[in-house]
Order: sequence, then C-alpha cells, then structure tokens
Amino acid sequence: MLSLSAVTKRYGALTALDQVSLEIHAGECFGLLGPNGAGKSTLMSLIAGLRQPDAGELRLNQRTVTARDRAARLELGLVPQHLALYEELSAEQNLRIFGELYGLRGAELRQRIDEALQAVQLADRRKDPVKTFSGGMQRRLNLVAALLHKPKLLLCDEPTVGVDPQSRNAIFEYLESLNRAGLTIIYSTHYMEEATRLCSRIGIIDHGKLHALGTLDELLTRLPFEEEIRFAANHATAAFAAALATHGTLETIEGVHRFRPRPDYELSAFFTLAESHDLPARLFTSQRPTLEALFLHLTGRSLRE
Repeated sequence: MLSLSAVTKRYGALTALDQVSLEIHAGECFGLLGPNGAGKSTLMSLIAGLRQPDAGELRLNQRTVTARDRAARLELGLVPQHLALYEELSAEQNLRIFGELYGLRGAELRQRIDEALQAVQLADRRKDPVKTFSGGMQRRLNLVAALLHKPKLLLCDEPTVGVDPQSRNAIFEYLESLNRAGLTIIYSTHYMEEATRLCSRIGIIDHGKLHALGTLDELLTRLPFEEEIRFAANHATAAFAAALATHGTLETIEGVHRFRPRPDYELSAFFTLAESHDLPARLFTSQRPTLEALFLHLTGRSLRE
C-alpha cells in the first residue's frame, strides 16, 4: 500500500532520516518504535505530504506522495503528536470544521460527527468547549477528527502522550477495532508496550536509521542469547548453580541467579538436572527477551532514554 525507497531528509547539517526503505501492507498495523528525536515525526510528515524528502521516493497505492496531490492525501488521516484542536470551540464545532476541510457536507457530515463522538464516548460532551476537556478526552477527539473522511491509511504520531491509563486503553481498543475492520495504521511510539500490543510488524528507528524490521518474534531472534531462566541464589540451589556453569552463562544479581544456556543445551536437560538436585520446577521463572533489550543491543542506548 505504501512504499518508501531510500528516503532521506535533512535539516541543515542534521540528517533526520537516512536512506529509510520499507513497505507497509494493506490492513496491517505497523509500529515505528524509537526514542524522542529518532526521526519518527519527520517520517510521518513526509508520508502525509507535509514535507518533501531531499532524496528517495514515497509511493501510496503506486502514486508518488506530494503536497500538491490532494487526491492522494485524501486517502490519509493524520493524528499529530501535538493536539490540533480549537480549544474555544465545542467538540462538535471542531469536527464540523475538519469534516468540511475534507469536503464533507450536510447530512453525511452530521452522521459522521454523530458516529465519531459515539465511538470515543464524547457524545454527551459534544456542545462543551474543548478547553474544558481532560487531556485524554482531547486526544480521543483529535483521533476521530482524522477519521471523518474514512481514510485508507491512518498515521498516528505518538497519540497517547500525556494520556491517563483509562483513555489510553480506550484509544487502543478503538484502534484495534479499526484495524480489524481493515484500516491500515502506522503507529509511532517510544513505548515498547504500545508497539507490542497494537502492531503486527515493528520497525526500530534511531538517529534517522531503520535498524531492524519484522514481527516481534522475528525481531527478538536478533538478540545474541537464548531465553533466560531465573531462580533464587541460596544454600538450597548452590550445588545446582555450580553444575549449570558448564552449560551456559550464569550471573548472580541481587540474590537471583540468571542462567542463559548454550544454543545446544536443551530445556529438558535443565529440568532433569534440577530434579537430580531435588529442586521442583516451580522454583524457576523464564525471562523472555524484550524489545528494550533488542534496542539496547542494536543502538547502545536504552529505549526510554
């Protein structure tokens, strides 16, 4: 549906995007994961046609994305990182303005406004000024403003910044329902939990470069270690821990053993050895590799830094 080929964007001496190439498939929810300043918002603005790349090409349904191509841009909906609402106007008035900008009029516009306000549970506040809304309510209104014209591709640029947990979950559930109904979504975030919950594929971006791309399971296979097994470090497990030392890497941190087996060491062998030391399986927990660990491995920085 959307393809980027060696897209580069510079601001003076700063290279905000560096040779980014990827493809977005119709019907997927694609996550763009990276810290603040990684290039996520710049990439979103290029896809939306708000800025032009210095090099490379963006194509939406085989058409080059440009600021002058109104027809192509009408296929997009953009939820910006910073709220784009008129605070002195009511929720209904805001949606009417945005709907008319999209070319909607009359009964069709009224129906879509009604549906939008119902969808994000703001129908009873439709006449109230936006400045009286909580941050979460404003975020939900900002989201449906981008959907009035029923776009084929929705761009969400960190849409939950400053949102309370209840509103965040409401936004997630609404986006999930839209995606199930066939809407293609590109979702940028610096929260790995959001990408893990919402996105079928994830791209990790930092310093304008796309470092990794794939499903969550595909990305985690890039980590250079196997699944970690943890158990308490005490007198009862001392002999078992000593026996494990030849089968992988064993670290002890704050009273907990962390064992990472060699690639050829089978899990069944681990529990056979544990049983021989009279240690039940309930003493052990498995720690799956995380996106944050992968980001640290690829970039040398913590995801939340």
